[in-house]
Amino acid sequence: MNIKTLIIAFVLFAGICTSTNAQHPKREFRGAWIQCVNGQYLGKSPKELRQMLSNQLDVLQNAKINAIIFQVRAEGDALYHSKLEPWSRYLTGRQGKAPEDGWDPLEWIIKECHKRDMELHAWINPYRAKTKGTTSLATNHAAIKYPERIFQYGDLYIFNPALEENIEYTCDVVEDIVERYDVDGIHIDDYFYPYPEAGREIPDGDFYRKDKRGFDDIGDWRRDNVNKLIEALHSSIHKTKPWVKFGVSPFGIYRNDRNGGNTKHGSATNGLQNYDDLYADIVLWQDKGWVDYLVPQIYWNIGTKAADYDVLCQWWNEYCSKRPLYIGQDVERTVKGVDPMNPNRHQMQKKYDIQRSLPNVSGSCQWYAASVVNNPGNYRTMLEQVYHKYPTLQPEMTFIDKKAPKKPRKARIETHDNRVYLAWDAPKAKKEMDKAKQFVVYLFEPNEKIDLNNPTKIQAVSHKQNFELKGNLIGHTIVITALDRMHNESKGVKIKL
Repeated sequence: MNIKTLIIAFVLFAGICTSTNAQHPKREFRGAWIQCVNGQYLGKSPKELRQMLSNQLDVLQNAKINAIIFQVRAEGDALYHSKLEPWSRYLTGRQGKAPEDGWDPLEWIIKECHKRDMELHAWINPYRAKTKGTTSLATNHAAIKYPERIFQYGDLYIFNPALEENIEYTCDVVEDIVERYDVDGIHIDDYFYPYPEAGREIPDGDFYRKDKRGFDDIGDWRRDNVNKLIEALHSSIHKTKPWVKFGVSPFGIYRNDRNGGNTKHGSATNGLQNYDDLYADIVLWQDKGWVDYLVPQIYWNIGTKAADYDVLCQWWNEYCSKRPLYIGQDVERTVKGVDPMNPNRHQMQKKYDIQRSLPNVSGSCQWYAASVVNNPGNYRTMLEQVYHKYPTLQPEMTFIDKKAPKKPRKARIETHDNRVYLAWDAPKAKKEMDKAKQFVVYLFEPNEKIDLNNPTKIQAVSHKQNFELKGNLIGHTIVITALDRMHNESKGVKIKL
């Protein structure tokens, strides 16, 4: 690295650190996507994969990432033990081939995330049955067993959204995951109807003409097909386990304002659209309460003519605030972009200034986890030292549950291996939704006013029932609260040292 590069890097970092708009919210979703489709698993043994993922999780934990979105179904396949679908080729190189040592990646990563106090959201694609690079399908793949339920679009096989059988089948797959695994959420991405290709029509006209269901426009009919799946998934998940969240990460543009139509919600953009091109009516889903959180993929930079990051963040903040809203961030594009107000730094600071200025935005999710780990443009360093400097609680979801757990019990001083700890017992609870799953530790200076709304006082958000006392803390006050599965916070137990 030459002197010029070093100077620029220093300016970038210093600019971030001195930002007057760097805020420290008490509650914030801080997610990262771990995908299988980029080929990062291929050619590695299960042992090597576990080591690679462990290293990623350790680095992400240090950056105070509090949720991992882990891809477990890319094309009607599975990165977990499934009786319904074959093992994924993205895991072992051949669809239907199991990991050599019987490893279950989903079960493993749930445990690894939870011990690091991260949520784990299982990420599925409900419609893709085969992608371009897949040359052969396992005998138990749905496209082989039920070819009449699939249509082809270019190199893709798609579960036909018009068929009730596919809605039921997808719900069966998700119910199986939710029933057998301790996931914190189910997550779907932006692949609904296939991304349009010039000159290629979706081959569903016969299905439309056979059963129009009162729709005069095939676009409205297609949107209704997708609506039915979203509503069914939400109902199925919460019926199985009420605390499991259902999140959607849609493409970043809902609709361009030039399209107008009956939605009246267009943005000042000119790109692919959820509403008209993918037949995904995101606004309707949040209006109906069929989703628990949204993570629009606003991967473009500030100043992008067709899709400006600033314009889109403002739009989602205004029109999609009935459910928790997080911004999907593209790490690599961000650090390649130039701050329009300062040519000596990239766009991370400006993007976070925008994100945290919006009242209805409650966090972000990083595309993708490995890029955060790789730390281009000091992106991860800036998370660690500025934007994620302090631990946070997850955003509340009072529409699911708003009852706080009881406060921790029997706080006491314990000594182990010449170390001193403050320890406590979890509160008693009979129902799963009332159980304490994590604890928040606040530390206040002598004679300092106790303020649990001050996030800079949070020392830990952890499942552990102790906190090591380091240094001279005589006269300090510690407050301990409990969090349930939905991150409702109890009253505090105060201990003066």
